[in-house]
Amino acid sequence: MLNIHKVSISFQGDYLFEDITFRLSSGDRVGLVGKNGAGKSTLLKILSREIDSDSGQIASEKELSIGFLKQDIDFDYGRTVLEESYEAFTEIKILELKIENINNLLVERTDYESEAYHQLMVDLNEIQHQYEIIGGYNYQGETEKILQGLGFKREDFNKLTDTFSGGWRMRIELAKLLLQNNDVLLLDEPTNHLDIESIIWLESFLKNYAGAIVIVSHDKMFLDNVTNRTIEISLGRIYDYPKPYSEYLILRSEIREQQLASQKNQQKQIEHTEKLIEKFRAKATKATMAQSLIKKLAKIDRIEVDEVDKSIMALNFPVSIVPGKVVIESENIAKNYGELQVLKHVNLLVDRNSKIAFVGQNGQGKSTLAKIIVKDIPFEGFLKLGHNVQIGYFAQNQAEYLDGTKTVLDTMIDASNKTNRTKVRDILGSFLFSGDEVEKYVKVLSGGERNRLALAKLLLQPLNVLVMDEPTNHLDIKSKNVLKEALKKFEGTLIVVSHDRDFLKGLTNKVYEFKDQRIKEYLGDIDYYLEQRNIQNLRDVEKRDVVEKEVVKVQNKQSYLNQKKLKSLNNKLSKVETQINQIEKEINEIDVELETNYDFTVSDPNFFGEYKKKKDKLNLLMENWEDIQLEIEQIKT
Repeated sequence: MLNIHKVSISFQGDYLFEDITFRLSSGDRVGLVGKNGAGKSTLLKILSREIDSDSGQIASEKELSIGFLKQDIDFDYGRTVLEESYEAFTEIKILELKIENINNLLVERTDYESEAYHQLMVDLNEIQHQYEIIGGYNYQGETEKILQGLGFKREDFNKLTDTFSGGWRMRIELAKLLLQNNDVLLLDEPTNHLDIESIIWLESFLKNYAGAIVIVSHDKMFLDNVTNRTIEISLGRIYDYPKPYSEYLILRSEIREQQLASQKNQQKQIEHTEKLIEKFRAKATKATMAQSLIKKLAKIDRIEVDEVDKSIMALNFPVSIVPGKVVIESENIAKNYGELQVLKHVNLLVDRNSKIAFVGQNGQGKSTLAKIIVKDIPFEGFLKLGHNVQIGYFAQNQAEYLDGTKTVLDTMIDASNKTNRTKVRDILGSFLFSGDEVEKYVKVLSGGERNRLALAKLLLQPLNVLVMDEPTNHLDIKSKNVLKEALKKFEGTLIVVSHDRDFLKGLTNKVYEFKDQRIKEYLGDIDYYLEQRNIQNLRDVEKRDVVEKEVVKVQNKQSYLNQKKLKSLNNKLSKVETQINQIEKEINEIDVELETNYDFTVSDPNFFGEYKKKKDKLNLLMENWEDIQLEIEQIKT
């Protein structure tokens, strides 16, 4: 399907990766992993033909279609969610325009018998047939299904994309890709802006995807659930194994241990041979043997051990000054976006040195409250920061808070002051920006590099309170661990928005769950919170909410069906009661007649037979009444 042969690319003279070779086949679901800045996003851009490699070749099947979801996207403003999603169907939209033009011509013309009019009808028929073949009559329903799978509601479909956050616009772009039925899907951090419900839906979709998929992600669970192959970029080379991420880590570790053991044994043999050469070289009678050993030594293929990139960033958040005992105090906080009420009657009291986690589904107000605390957005209610509080804020979407036209160095210098300006290069070095890398423009940085730069900026400002919104997005596993250790050592107050249980474990001592416009406090760490909710992980928080919604739907549907059936049974019961009353009346009249005038039965030989039939019918009606009444009672209980 797609052959990559000896592809290399360099930036400012240094190779990002060199002579890498691999093949993509239908059904491959590849997890492309590696440290921030290793070249993952760059490789995706090369595969999508967005940029050219310095050398090497990429060969593909004829008319191979490739879809690419980038970390940062540009949107044309003025379209609704549906209109933007329909942009996925380029060929269909072209045919729709042709059909519309022909129909307009047909309306205007009156020369119904002419050859030109006949040709228009022929053209219209051919185009409509082609339109049907490529799914022109189904694409709108398919679009709505995909959008709903990614978390959009029907009432969102006709809203302008301008009114949605970057994360939701990313979902629209993802929907467009999924609708295009490309042969190859390239996804760069697709889960960063998705809630758990949408991630689970995406996992299911990708598992059944017929083409090849290459996914850049630092979400271990997502990679394990979706991929069947892992390619790691490390120190300019690639390591390719047909295993999902966790299995790959174990396999690569075992292979490296075997390499080390083999290398050690080989080195012993080499040292032994070298000693023999030195011993024989001094004796004329053994010179020939020495030369033979030298030739043998030269032919040995030296065993290489896979290199491991051990470089990690250094991070430490110093506390500026000690604040007052109460850091944040708020009452009746409320926030709405138009008609959408996100927070209502929220009260929050944060003491000095608290370590707090904000958890819950996307859209429940976690990031909103974080922005309110740092006074980034207007709100209703009361909020007061304590004495000497100095807040450092890490935003979820760094692309909106960093100037892409500046270099890494200029970004840091502009954020510094007289006292720490001389430390800028040292700080950048500790965040793995060294040498010419500090001259890179922010707009060319990967998501992980941007996050590292944002963390580095935090060190230039005095702070004793850290508010961090999804700080692990885009960060590789090692960087996540470094950040976690730095936050554990942080002697100030921490508020962190995250859905990563491993990251939160042992980091916080209080959890606030966001749900239904309110917050609920749990006085313990993330494990205590999950224990109280009787669930295993943060995915289950949202999965359970989904299940609860489904249960409610089922219950509502069952209730509706029960009410419908109850109404039908009551109607039947009413009819049976009417019949019973009527036949009882007839039998009663006959009984009265028998008491007063028995002789009339002599003139009618069928009298007693008909009388018995009425009695039998009454008994049947009474049994029917009892059955219906019992069924009604069962539904009611």
